[in-house]
Parts: sequence; structure tokens; C-alpha cells
Amino acid sequence: MTYVAQPPLRKSWVSHPYLQVLAAITLGIAVGAIWPDIGVALQPLGDGFVRLVKMIIGPVIFLTITTGIAGMRSLGAVGRVATKAFAYFLVVSTLALIVGLVIGNVVRPGAGLNIDPATLDPTAVSDYAAKAHSVTLVGFLHDIIPDTFVSALTSGSVLQVLLVAILTGIALAGAGDVGSRIAAVLEDASVIVFRLVAIVMKAAPIGAFGAMAFTIGKYGLGTLVALGGLVATFYLTSALFVLVVLGGIARANGFSIIKLIRYLRGELLLVLGTSSSEAALPALIEKMEQAGCSRPVVGLVVPTGYSFNLDGTNIYMTLASLFLAQAVGVNLGWGEQIALLLVAMISSKGAAGVTGAGFITLAATLSIVPALPVAAMALILGVDRFMSECRALTNFIGNAVATIVVARWENGLDRDRLNAALAGEPQLQALHAELMIKP
Repeated sequence: MTYVAQPPLRKSWVSHPYLQVLAAITLGIAVGAIWPDIGVALQPLGDGFVRLVKMIIGPVIFLTITTGIAGMRSLGAVGRVATKAFAYFLVVSTLALIVGLVIGNVVRPGAGLNIDPATLDPTAVSDYAAKAHSVTLVGFLHDIIPDTFVSALTSGSVLQVLLVAILTGIALAGAGDVGSRIAAVLEDASVIVFRLVAIVMKAAPIGAFGAMAFTIGKYGLGTLVALGGLVATFYLTSALFVLVVLGGIARANGFSIIKLIRYLRGELLLVLGTSSSEAALPALIEKMEQAGCSRPVVGLVVPTGYSFNLDGTNIYMTLASLFLAQAVGVNLGWGEQIALLLVAMISSKGAAGVTGAGFITLAATLSIVPALPVAAMALILGVDRFMSECRALTNFIGNAVATIVVARWENGLDRDRLNAALAGEPQLQALHAELMIKP
């Protein structure tokens, strides 16, 4: 199909969603800093928006994956995409862990703090430690299976929806004409669901404002200053990983990481404002399809990446582990550091989908080093919320890169549409309208 360039639509600057979200974040920071009590009271705005988005994540994933697989007509193709995606996740996630480990040893952000572990309050992190002990790999795999077919769409578990959608798509692909008719109905339903997404996303500035006002009001800018070394090191390490590692992967696959970030700027601001990459999951699926990635690849890679391709979380776990060890004067040998890395590779998957997953997986990882008390996590509890924003941003960008790369490997990438999307060319407006009518 040929897409004809359309003249750009003139809009007032205030009508651009990403500028609205940016203004909302700025206002939220000001409110939280000047009137912290009001900022804390605004928490329901941010939480309410995230709940709205989570409400539609299940249907979006189910319809995208089911119709995508049903259109593939080959179970071998499904397995091939999944195999390539998981191979990519394993390699890049491991690189993220190694980067965090290397930076932690070179920069040593916790050195010189000389914190006495006996002065730490273990009750401050007791809830996180309890959740960490309750999350196991076996339990994680067992929890992927929903109680019923319908409960997968209501449980809030991305992986349960993923499992049901894959099975349904495979069933439709093998059901002949009946499967084709049902798939066509589901494709029509996806038009309604994505229009529902567009309606919900209009509330994004309100959600970002409330979430940012709460964060600053609750924890204060002073908390950032107190542990500024760790926070700055984490942000700079994540930026280094995005620009160098993910940038190198992008360049090798024929696109620019900077242009991709610019293309996703609205979604990234939303992630920054809400500290949740899930808030932008439906929009990422839509944006990746608009950028020329085939629907089956997008449907499989994006949801699985949200649980298995957590680059930002992996950097955080190894870097924070070394910071805490240095802060309390525990010298970790290379054997212990490698053990931390291996455990982190598993625990980062085992706690996927759990609220506060980054902090919980850190507790699970630290439990293998007896000399390092889990209570030491109390040192970074105050700034974890600020670091969660960076984790979410890095995870989000990593999944966008993974989707394009796997689509290219599968010959499911329309290079012209990708180039047009990353260049911000006006024909995308016509393409977007086409996609909304015929997904």
C-alpha cells in the first residue's frame, strides 16, 4: 500500500500531548516543593490515571497478540519470533547487569559513607523483604497460568494475558474459515479499544501532575541531595547504557536511538511523570505498529519485554547492591559479585509485575550475601522513588529498541514507515488514520 503525504495540520503548541505532560510535570514539581502537604494529597490523581491505563492493558494485549498470531497462519513463525525475542532479552539484560557492576566498581558511589549496620532500622524495609522471600521462580511460572480464561483479563497480570492471547491466536490460526471470521471480529474490536486508549490518554497530564507532586511532596528535594551521588551515578549509567549499548544496537540495525527517543518523547514524559512504564504500554504498542513493525512481532515482543527485558532494573540491582556494600563497609569479592549477577538475572524475572518490583528484586538479590544486611536497603528507600523513574524510562526505551530489532530479524519491518516515523514526516497522520480504521 502506498501512503500519500498529507499537508501537516497546524496546531497550537498547547495542543501537543507531550508539551502538556511536560508542563504538568513542571507544575507538579513546583507544587510538591512549595506545598508538600498539598502534593502528598494529590497522590490519587496519579494513582487513578495509572489504574485507568491498567484497565485497558489486558484488552489491548489480548487483541493485538490474538489477531497478530491468527494472521501468521504458521505456528513455526510464532515460535521463531519468541525464540529471537528471548535470545535478545537474555543478551541485552545481561549486558545491563554487567554495566551496573562495572560502574559500581569504578565509581564506588558508596565509598566513604562508613555506615554502621547496627544503626539501621530493619523495619523500614521489612515489607519489601517479605515480598522478596515470597517471590520464587517456580511461583512466578505457576502464576502465569490464570484461574480461568476470563480472569486473565481481569487479574492485572500481563503474563497471564499473554499466555491466553497466544493460545487463542494459535487456536484461531488452525480453525480455518471459522477462525478467520472470529479474527475479523476481534480486529474490529481492536479499533474500539485503541480509540478508548486515545480517550484515556487525554488524562495523562493530570496523572503526571498528581504523581510528580506526590513524589516531591512526600520525599522532598532534600532527599535527592542527601544521596545525590548514587542517584546521579544511576542516571548517568542508564544514559550511558541507552546511548552507547542500545545506541550501538540501533545503529547496527539501521536506525538512530536519538530519533527513536524523539519519536517516543510523549510516552517517555508520561513514564517520567508517573514512574511507571506500564502507563505507556498501550501507546508503545500503537507507536511501534505505526513505525512499521508488524503486529505479530509487536504483540509478542512488547508485553514479554515488560517482564523479561528490564534493562533499567538490572542496572539498578547491581549498582545499588555495590553501593550498599560500600556504604556499610562490606568488601564483596569477585566471586560474590558474580553470584549477585547470576541471582539478579533470575530475580529480575521472578518479581515481574509486583508493585515496587525494583526494590523487591534488590532485596531478593541481597539475600544471597549474608555479610550484607538487607536492612541496609533503608539507606536508599527515600530515593528509590526517584530512581524508579529512571528504571522505567530505561526499560521503556529498551523494549522499543527490542521490538524494532526483532521485527527486522523477522523481515517484519517496513523500513520506509520506520524512517518516516523517526523523521516525523506528515504522511504519518494519514497512516495513523488508516491504522485506526483498519488495524
